[in-house]
Amino acid sequence: MVARVERPQPGTFVIDNMVFVPGGAFRMGSDRHYPEEAPAHRVAVDGFWIDRTPVTNAQFNAFVTATGYVTSAERVPLAADYPGTPPEMLQPASLVFAQPKDSASLHDWRRWWELRFGASWKRPHGKDDTRGAQGDHPVVHVAYEDAQAYAAWAGKDLPTEAEWEFAARGGLDGADYAWGDEPMPQGRFMANTWRGRFPDFNSAADGFERTSPVGSFPPNGYGLFDMIGNVWEWTSDFYAPRHTSDAHKSCCVPRNPRNDDIERSFDSRISGSRIARRVLKGGSHLCAPNYCQRYRPAARQGHSVDTPASHIGFRCVVRATRMESR
Repeated sequence: MVARVERPQPGTFVIDNMVFVPGGAFRMGSDRHYPEEAPAHRVAVDGFWIDRTPVTNAQFNAFVTATGYVTSAERVPLAADYPGTPPEMLQPASLVFAQPKDSASLHDWRRWWELRFGASWKRPHGKDDTRGAQGDHPVVHVAYEDAQAYAAWAGKDLPTEAEWEFAARGGLDGADYAWGDEPMPQGRFMANTWRGRFPDFNSAADGFERTSPVGSFPPNGYGLFDMIGNVWEWTSDFYAPRHTSDAHKSCCVPRNPRNDDIERSFDSRISGSRIARRVLKGGSHLCAPNYCQRYRPAARQGHSVDTPASHIGFRCVVRATRMESR
């Protein structure tokens, strides 16, 4: 017998640290910003619960303690998976942002990303990180499979791109930001992003140079924190360079869309690449006005599923249909 679950009001807490987001239709994507956000199109999603904040180090630690799980960044890479890689490079590692000492070209990301041995969610800055993970900060250095593993343990799922974007908008259909159309209404900092000219100078005027404790900035209309900035967040959709060509047809509004087309997710810029990419949403503390203006709900980025980094985290959802079957 299927249990009936009463639909709460938007923003209601039903599951610990989760908020209910009502179903509805909205305009997904944007025709005014980066090409991969186009075309803007109407879609609809059913109601769901979503984590109020990104998953924190404290929450991820509870998962690891209960299961003994070892993240991708903590494992020794298999030589068969990375042919041609020098043996000395086959060590547990992850990508860490390192601000360059000299002015860097925005066309060469290798100037500010370092593959650091020993970097993981436990030691975000590398093996010599004596401070370690801070419990109230979002967990980082999690590959897609790590986020999936946590979600399964918690009895949850990762959001689709449409669910994530609908939640991030907080009821403001078509607004540039999660809080409206002004990046800093009345001069107020609304998210943890880069303050200055990336990657050379960050004033940290918003109080943070890197990640911030979750909930440090105002929530959106649904009571969700850090949907914009702080860390990029994994979604379950495979990445495509643009939204699907039939997503904006006027004949119907797609309901609960998801991109399951793995073939389109491979990076055509890398010859022979067969590492799938999933969609990241929300931007991070490294997004700046002069580089990566992706601190908006419509913004999206493809990222290799096997590559953790110091600015990538996640949050989870529980769909209404799953709750009703419990």
